[in-house]
Amino acid sequence: MIHLSVSDIAAATGATLLVEGAREVSREALIDSREAGEGTLFVAFAGERVDGNAYLAAAARQGAAAVVASADVDEKTVSELASLGCSLLRAEGDDCEKFLLRLARRVREDHPEWLVVGVTGSVGKTTTKDMLAAAFGSQRRTHATRGNLNNLIGLPLTVLSAPDDAEVLVCELGMNHAGEISRLSAACEPTLACVTNVGTSHIGLLGSRENIARAKAEIVSGMRAACGLDPALALLSSGDFTPLIADGFARPAGVEVIEAGQGEKDAVRRASISLDEEGRATVGLACADGWHGEARLPMPGRAPADDLLLALALVWRAGLDRDRALAAIEDMPRTRMRLEIRTAASGARVIDDSYNAAPASMAASLDVLATMACEGRRVAVLGEMGELGDEAARLHGYVGAYAAAKGVDLLVLVGGELADDMAEAARTMGLSEDAIERLATVEDAVRVIGPVLGAGDLVLVKASRAAGLDSFVRGVLA
Repeated sequence: MIHLSVSDIAAATGATLLVEGAREVSREALIDSREAGEGTLFVAFAGERVDGNAYLAAAARQGAAAVVASADVDEKTVSELASLGCSLLRAEGDDCEKFLLRLARRVREDHPEWLVVGVTGSVGKTTTKDMLAAAFGSQRRTHATRGNLNNLIGLPLTVLSAPDDAEVLVCELGMNHAGEISRLSAACEPTLACVTNVGTSHIGLLGSRENIARAKAEIVSGMRAACGLDPALALLSSGDFTPLIADGFARPAGVEVIEAGQGEKDAVRRASISLDEEGRATVGLACADGWHGEARLPMPGRAPADDLLLALALVWRAGLDRDRALAAIEDMPRTRMRLEIRTAASGARVIDDSYNAAPASMAASLDVLATMACEGRRVAVLGEMGELGDEAARLHGYVGAYAAAKGVDLLVLVGGELADDMAEAARTMGLSEDAIERLATVEDAVRVIGPVLGAGDLVLVKASRAAGLDSFVRGVLA
């Protein structure tokens, strides 16, 4: 929570203090005026659909102690804020992102007792973050990123909403462009961190996987010693870009590198893995100090086993009890729309992985579809992936080819030209025309596919969030 005077907030962020009210800022920052309450700080973003500057007075009426404008404020609103005792600040350059990041950094500096754990990577960030939150939460008072709030707005909101008694912050750091993770890392200053992998997410914006690796490595820039620990970074040693991140960024910055994987020399090693009929993995684990353990993961698929290695590496580095941490991970709640098993009205089981997608996560989810027990047909309902740039057609083709290679009984492809690329690749790989259904919209998919699903069928639903396939899931569940 924020415990700063409005003059200190202005000094920390470069904002201009226009009205100094009597109310004290004593709670979190927020960007939705409807959530405002006593002691909160409302930050008014001027969005494409909603301009938060129109709700400054509304937030004050609900008890906000201070509001931050990103545009001119009319005299009537200024007068009302003053009469309510609510302070008014104007963000420097009308840049509310910068305001939040600077304020988060100031609050972080005021809490050197926090152990901050940062998570970045192309895929698996949220699963790893959830594992770390469960593991650390089993032994320390832990605050973590909610859902997928990992960007230049979401991360500072996470820091600024940390309870006063928090001991550990688990922060997810996402990005679209080079330079963003360095800004996020500066705002939360992690002591422990991990890079889940380097894939092709955002390759359309960054141009190459090497550039993506460099962008992920920016997490090192803000890391610092805290809580008696030196900075440590966990990496999957099997990754192609592990040496670039470790030797090119981490070690020169004095950050200890912990490698996790399947190699005998890895500090944390996956000794064994087996899948049950629901596709859930039981993973045998070994650490370089001789410790051995086992965990049965609550979500399906082999990919989360890699996330588990990273979580265990940081738990070990922090000095926590590894057995208690694994028990907490086994019992942790599932994140919605991420390999969530649901039952359709027809009786079909639906693997709802509609939250987001990248080529690597598409392949991992298709692996889940292929390995789970199924009495009926295996159906893949796939939509398009975003932010792949000039590589989009090729990478969508890879996904279509992979779906065909996994032997799906029905491949439903939703969207435009990129869905055509998946379909063409699936045909090239030998999937019959009868097993491919091309549909333009999610509504068409619900109308055509919903009625033909039956009990015993297993249905994977996955695409980038913008494709809206979560509406397909809702449609077949109704």
